[in-house]
Amino acid sequence: MPEQFDAQWLRLREPADHAARAVSLLPPLQARLPTHRPVRIVDLGAGAGSNLRYLAPRLTGKQSWLMVDHDPGLLALAANTENLPQGVVARPHIQDLGQWPLPLDEADLVTASALLDLVTDDWLRRLAESCAAAQLPALLALNYDGRVQLAPEHPLDSDVIEAVNAHQHGPKAMGQALGPGATEASHAYFSALGYEVRTQSSTWQLDGHQQALQGALMSGWHEAACAQQPSRRQDFNAWLEARLAMTDASVITVGHQDILALP
Repeated sequence: MPEQFDAQWLRLREPADHAARAVSLLPPLQARLPTHRPVRIVDLGAGAGSNLRYLAPRLTGKQSWLMVDHDPGLLALAANTENLPQGVVARPHIQDLGQWPLPLDEADLVTASALLDLVTDDWLRRLAESCAAAQLPALLALNYDGRVQLAPEHPLDSDVIEAVNAHQHGPKAMGQALGPGATEASHAYFSALGYEVRTQSSTWQLDGHQQALQGALMSGWHEAACAQQPSRRQDFNAWLEARLAMTDASVITVGHQDILALP
């Protein structure tokens, strides 16, 4: 069964995602896109449309987005272009990303956000090969890279993050997930196919102004750590209680990378 994501979690993370994105990758991408007609963009794992809302206002000209996801409820939110620039249209496309072929036949750009750490090595290889077959650029944003810093520190921070990163590599809907290795694998596969690959940090910087997001993030990490090491649930419960009590004063860094692959 495909991964399920709560709309509330996606709403909480969207401002942090947008603030973290690597704007330096956009000019070289824009230079490769057509200017004489609407740009056709395929957004894989579109969810509730965060990637659309970030990218559409930052690309010039008319755009036609195909929003690909398995969740029709989230796609209904994603297809709402009410607050987007004039000339941007978005169409939902319900599809499990584990089912090939992906709808890339008429694309000018393939993009995704917060997706690659959930996919398998084989899926990513097939994506790179599919892009290369049509000479499509790819902008793959917000790929978790395993780097986490928390302040003030708690004695169990490193134990929890180690368990979380191990869980990230575990089986997901598609199979064994790339987890924090997604950026390295992406670079390798696209480079091997002759692409120019650029990576830039898109690291989250969270503070006391984002207590709700911190709380949801800590709770998610707690759940993953307990699933990875069930015998340590009592320890991890104590860690969660302590971290939730300090969200007003916490500073949390969560490492992500944005990838631009140009044919």
